Amino acid sequence: MFSPATNKSSFGHQKGRHLGHAAPDSPSTPFSTSFENRPSSGTPAPWTSRLSVFARIPPVKKTEKGVDAETIQPVYVGEFPQVVRDAQASFLQKNVPGGAWISGGMDKGTSLSWIVCENRLFVWSYVSPVASRKCFVLEFPPSVIGSGGISSEPSHCNSWMVRFINWDGRRKSSNNVVQQLKSLGIVVCNQKTQALLFWPDISEDGTAPVTIPASFDDSNNLSFSPGVGKASSYRQQQHNRNKDSNLVEPSYFNSLIACAVPNREHVCIALACGSNGELWQFQCTPSGISRKKVSQNFDTSSAQGSDTGKPLVRKGYPRSLIWRFDFHTSDITDREFFLLTDYEIQCFTIKLVPDLSISKRWSHEIIGSDGDQGIKKDLAAQKRIWPLDLQVDDRGKELTVLVATLCMDRISSSSYTQYSLLTMQFRPRIHISPENTEPPRERVLEKKTPLQVIIPKARAEGDNFLFSMRLRVGGKPSGSAIILSGDGTATVSCYWRNSTRLYQFDLPWDAGKVIDASVFPSTEEGEEGAWVVLTEKAGVWVIPEKAVLLGGVEPPERSLSRKGSSNEGAAEERRNLEFGGNIVPRRASSEAWDAGDRQRTMITGIVRRSAQDEESEALLRSLFHDFLLSKQVHGSLENLRNSGAFEKDGEANVFARMSRSIVDTLAKHWTTTRGADIIALSVVSSQLLDKQHKHQRFLQFLALSKCHEELYSKQRDSLQIILEHGEKLAGMIQLRELQNIICQNRSTGIASPSNPSIEIAGSLWGLIQLVGEKARRSTVLLMDRDNAEVFYSKVSDLEEVFYCLEHQLQYIIGGEQPVMVQIQRACELSDACTTLIRSAVNYRHENHAWYPSPEGLTPWCCQPVVRTGLWSLASFMLDLLNEESGVNLSTKSDLYSHLEGLTEDLLETYTGAITAKVERGEDHKGLSGQYWKRRDSLLDFLYLQIKGFVEAKCQDSDEDIEDQREVILKDRSLPLLSIARRHEGYQTMWTICCDLNDTELLRNLMHESMGPKGGFSYFVFEQLYLNHQFAKLLRLGEEFQDELAVFLKQHKDLLWLHEIFLNQFSPASETLHSLALSQVHTPVSVAEEEPDSELTNFMPTLKERKRLLYLSRIAIMAGRDAEFEKKTKCIEAEIAILKLQEEIGKLLPDDLKSQVLGSQLFTPGELIELCLKGQTPMLSLRAFDVFAWTNSSFRKSNRSLLEECWRSIANQDDWGSIYQASIDEGWSEEETLRILRGTFLFQASYKCYGPEAATYEGGFDEVLPLTQNEPQIPGKHVVCSVEGIMLQHKDFPEAGKLMLTALMLGKLGSDMKVENYSPME
Repeated sequence: MFSPATNKSSFGHQKGRHLGHAAPDSPSTPFSTSFENRPSSGTPAPWTSRLSVFARIPPVKKTEKGVDAETIQPVYVGEFPQVVRDAQASFLQKNVPGGAWISGGMDKGTSLSWIVCENRLFVWSYVSPVASRKCFVLEFPPSVIGSGGISSEPSHCNSWMVRFINWDGRRKSSNNVVQQLKSLGIVVCNQKTQALLFWPDISEDGTAPVTIPASFDDSNNLSFSPGVGKASSYRQQQHNRNKDSNLVEPSYFNSLIACAVPNREHVCIALACGSNGELWQFQCTPSGISRKKVSQNFDTSSAQGSDTGKPLVRKGYPRSLIWRFDFHTSDITDREFFLLTDYEIQCFTIKLVPDLSISKRWSHEIIGSDGDQGIKKDLAAQKRIWPLDLQVDDRGKELTVLVATLCMDRISSSSYTQYSLLTMQFRPRIHISPENTEPPRERVLEKKTPLQVIIPKARAEGDNFLFSMRLRVGGKPSGSAIILSGDGTATVSCYWRNSTRLYQFDLPWDAGKVIDASVFPSTEEGEEGAWVVLTEKAGVWVIPEKAVLLGGVEPPERSLSRKGSSNEGAAEERRNLEFGGNIVPRRASSEAWDAGDRQRTMITGIVRRSAQDEESEALLRSLFHDFLLSKQVHGSLENLRNSGAFEKDGEANVFARMSRSIVDTLAKHWTTTRGADIIALSVVSSQLLDKQHKHQRFLQFLALSKCHEELYSKQRDSLQIILEHGEKLAGMIQLRELQNIICQNRSTGIASPSNPSIEIAGSLWGLIQLVGEKARRSTVLLMDRDNAEVFYSKVSDLEEVFYCLEHQLQYIIGGEQPVMVQIQRACELSDACTTLIRSAVNYRHENHAWYPSPEGLTPWCCQPVVRTGLWSLASFMLDLLNEESGVNLSTKSDLYSHLEGLTEDLLETYTGAITAKVERGEDHKGLSGQYWKRRDSLLDFLYLQIKGFVEAKCQDSDEDIEDQREVILKDRSLPLLSIARRHEGYQTMWTICCDLNDTELLRNLMHESMGPKGGFSYFVFEQLYLNHQFAKLLRLGEEFQDELAVFLKQHKDLLWLHEIFLNQFSPASETLHSLALSQVHTPVSVAEEEPDSELTNFMPTLKERKRLLYLSRIAIMAGRDAEFEKKTKCIEAEIAILKLQEEIGKLLPDDLKSQVLGSQLFTPGELIELCLKGQTPMLSLRAFDVFAWTNSSFRKSNRSLLEECWRSIANQDDWGSIYQASIDEGWSEEETLRILRGTFLFQASYKCYGPEAATYEGGFDEVLPLTQNEPQIPGKHVVCSVEGIMLQHKDFPEAGKLMLTALMLGKLGSDMKVENYSPME
C-alpha cells in the first residue's frame, strides 16, 4: 500500500523481495501449465517442485531447531482433497483469463472449507485429518452457470458466497473434538449475477439443487421452483444488461447470511444486501425458493444528501450482514442480525415463526460529528471514510469494524489511506426487549477501546480494492483480527505490549492467493484457536500465536496488499536481525517438531528458553549420541554439571525434556494409503518398541554416567517424570497389542454377529481418533499428521486419554446406539484403561530400583484427570448395569467383570493421590471424602449385582441348588471381597460375611484389616452394637480383647462387662460408678450416626442408678485394691444421696415430684435448694442429711447454704410461743427438756453434732462449729458457729436460752429419745 520509490511491475517487485530464498528450479510464472517432476494426475499436495513457497524451505533436521524456532513460521497443515486437486489441474490447463481465480471460503461454525471450481462446489472439513477427510462434490446446473460454463464469464468465477445450514440446530461444544454434522444444507449465491442455489441436504448423493436463476428484475416478489430458468433466459438477461450498462450500473450482492427455520424440515431463510442499498429476503424450501425485497423500517441512505436535498444511496453500501450469534437452538424463534452501512450499524430482528418478518430494533452512528460514538468525520486532511466490513465476537457482545480513511498530506499534497479497527461493545445494563418496537432513546453501543490505527499511511487505493477487503475476528492471540485483501494477502493485526503489531501471511505469486481465513477450533471451552488460512494452490496453513507476536512488526512497515511499500525491505531486515533467522512463510511441518517441549500451545506470553538451557540440552544430546555409538560416558557428569543441566527440576529439566523427546519422537509417515488400516500395521508396534529400547538405553546412560545418582538425591521430580515416560510407553505398547487383538476379533466376526459400522470402528479406535485430534488442534505443527499417528507418537501426553473419557464419553460410546452396542463399547474402553494403568504399575514394580523415594510424589496415573476419566467411565457402566430391558445375564456378567476391574484401578489411583497429599502435609479431607463416597457406591452396587446374578442362576437352574446358594455367592464375591479388603470397604465386607453367615471369615478379616480406629474390627463392633447384638459383641472380646476395650471406651454401658471378663474389677467398678452418676448416657457411635435412635434419649432411672452403684460396690469388693475402703465409702455415700432424692421427691408437691423421682440425677446442691424451697420441717431436716453424705470440700464450698439451712430449721418452731408457755405455765427443768427434745432445732443438732451423727469425710464441726468461743458482737454479720446464727434470730432476745439449750441437748444426746431416722435404712 505504500508507494515504492520507483515504479516496478508487481511481479518484478515480488521476485526481488524473495531473491535468495527461492530454489533454483522454482517456476517464475504465476500460472504455468507444465511442472517439472509432476505426475500426470493425483499428485499429493504440496507438489515438491511446483511452488516456490515449498521449494524455498530449507531442509531442517529435528535436532537443529526447537519448537520455539519452528512455531514462529506459518505451518502447512493440510492439502486439498484429491478431487479438488484434479479440478484445479484441469482449471489451470484451460485458457483462463488473468482476472479469473478460484473462489472459495471457510466457515467457522462448521469448520468446513469450500471451493468453487468451474461448475462444481467442493466442501470438506479443514480440521479433519487426511485419513478421515471426506469431500462433497456438488454440481451447478446449467440454468445457473450457463451453457458456456464458468470460463465463458470469468468475472463471475470468484464471486460466489456459500452459507452452511446446520439442521441439528445445536451448538457443538468446543470440547467435542470431532464434530459430526449429521444433516447439512447449503445456500450458494453469486454476487454479480445474484443467482441462488439451495441444497437441502448435501449428504444425499445425486440430489439436484433448488435454484433461482440470475436476474436483475426489480420485482418485489418472485418465486422459483426446481427446474425453472433456462440457459437462454440467462443469456438474454446478460444481453439486456450489457445493452443498458451505459445507463444504469447493475447492482451486486455484498453479503449473505442464512439460518434454519425452526420446526420446519429443510427450510431456511437467507438475507442478502445489494450494492444499491437493497435488502433481499429468500425463503428456501425443498420445493422452491421465493425472493422478496425488504422495505419495512429499512434505510440505507447516506448521511449526506444529494444536491437536491433528497437522500441518496452511497455506491457499494450496505457492506456487511452478520448474525449477532453464530449458533442458535431450535427453540429460538427470532434472531438478531447487524447491517453495516456507510455511516452506521443497524440492528434488525427476524421472526422465523409463525410468519417471516423483519423489524429494525436500533441503529448506532459510527461516522459522525461525535467522536465518542465512533469516528469523527470532517476533520482536517480527511477526504472520505469507508466502513469496509463488520464482524461480531462469539459472545455477541463486541463488534469490530474495518475502516479505511482517505487523507491528504498537507505538506506533499499527496493522498494516502489510513486503515483502522473500530471496536464497539454493548453498554452495560442496556436491555432491549424483542417485543419493544420503539427504538431506544439512549445509545446501545459504546467504544470499547480508542480507534486502533493499523496502517497510518498506506497507498491510496480505489473503491474496488477497498471493497474487496474482508475482516475476521476470534483467533489467537486474543483480541487479534485478520484482514483479507482482494489481491490475495492476509494480515493479522494484534495489540501487544502497548503497540499494534502486524503479521502478513504472503505467498509467492505461483502459490496462488489467500482465499479466506478462519479460526482453528480450540479444544478448550472459551478459548480462541489459531488462525487458519485457505490458499488458492498451496492448501491450508495455520498461523501460530508465536508467529504473530514474534514475527510481527509495527506499522507502517507492513502493507495490507501484495504491492509492498518503500519501507518493507528495511522492516524485513530489522525483523530478521531481531529474531535471528529467515522467517519467510515455509512449510514447518511436524517433521521438524521437537517433542521435547512440554509447554502447551496456549500461551499468554512468549516464554523463550535461555541460552544455557539450549546449550545444556544440546550437550546432553551429543553425549547420549556418543554413548549409543561408543558406550562410553567419560566426563559426562562433570560436563553436564558445569553446563547447568541439574539446575532446574521437574519438566523443565533437560534430562526430562530429553526423555520426553525420545518417547514422543515422530516417525516418518507410516503409510501412504492412510485410513483406519494404519492401526493394523506392524510398523506401529515396531516404532513403539524402538522407542522403548532407546529409552532404556537412556536410563543406562544416566546410570553409567552417575547422573542417576545426582537426580535421585537432588531432583526427584525430574527422575520421576523420566521413569513415568517409561511407564506410559509400556502402557502404549500394551494398548497397541489390545487394539491388534480387537481388530483381529472383528475381522473374524468374534466381536459382533451383526457387525454394524459403528461396531466395526470400535470405541477404542474412536478414542484414539479423539485424543489424536485434540493433540493436532493443540499443536499446529502436528496438523499435517493423521490422528492415529499423533496418538501413538505423543506418548508423554497419555493422560489425554482420560481427559477425553471425561468430556467425550457419550460421543465415544454412542449414546443413541442400542444398549448391547453400548455395553460392548464400554467394555472395550474399560479394557483400554485397565491395560494402561496396570502396565504402568507393572513397569514400576519391575524397575522399582530406578525410582526415587516416593514420599510426596504423585504418580501420573493418580492425577485428577485420570481419576475423573475413570470415574466417568465407571459411572456410565453403572447406568448400563441398571438397564433391565434387552440385556441378557451373560452380557451383564461380562460388563460386571469389566466394571470390577475398572473399580480396582480407580480406587488404587485415589489411594496413591491421598498418600502423596498426606506425605506433603496438604489438606486431604475433600479428596478422602470423595474417595470414600465413590468407593462405597461402587462396592455396594457391585455386590448387589452379585446377589442378583446368584438369584437369577438359582431361578434359571433346572436342578435344586438352593443348598449351594452360599457356595455360589462366596465364589462370586471373593474377588470383590479382595478389593474391599484392600480399600477398607468395611460395609461391603460386613455385608458379605453376614450374607454368608461365615463367622470364621469375619474373624479372619478382622485380624487382617487393621486401619484407622482399629480397622475392620472396630466397624464390626459398631455394627453389632447398633444392631443390639450385645452378646455377639462381647463374645468377640474373647478373641479381640484390646480392640474391643478400645471400642467400648465410647460405650461404657458394655465396657464394665468386658472389664469384668478381663478380671479388671477396679476399672469395672469405676465404669459402673460413672454410669450411675451420668446425666445422659448416649453412646458416641449412636449419637453420631443415628441421631433418631431411641438409644440417644436413654437415661437410667433412680432405681437403675442404685443398681449400678450396688454392682460397683460388689466389683470394688471383688477387686480389693489399695483404696478399697475409700472407694466403698464413696459408693455408699452416693447410694445414700440417691435414697435421699427419692425421699425428698415424695415430700415435694405433685408438680415437682415427677421430676425428682424420674430419671434426672440431681446434684446435692440442687436437692438442698429444693428442701429450702419446700419450707416444711421434714424437708428442712432432709437438707442436713444431704450435707451429711457429701464430702468435706462440698460442705466448705457451700457454707452459706448450710447457714441458710440452720436459719430455715430455726424458723420451723415458734420459739416465741414456747417461751411464753414456759413462763405462763411455769415449766420445770424436766418439762422444759422434754419440750425442747421435740423441737426441730434439737433434731437438726442431733443429726449434725450428736454422738451418733453419721457423715462422710469429716464432720460439721470442721465447717461450722455448734458454739462460738468468742462473744458475738452485735451488728457484726460474720457468723462463726450455729450459735452465732441463732443470735440473729428474731426471737433470740426472749427465747435465746431455750434455743441454745436445744442445740446443746442435741449435741450431748443424753437420754434422748428421738426418731430413729437413718437414710441408710
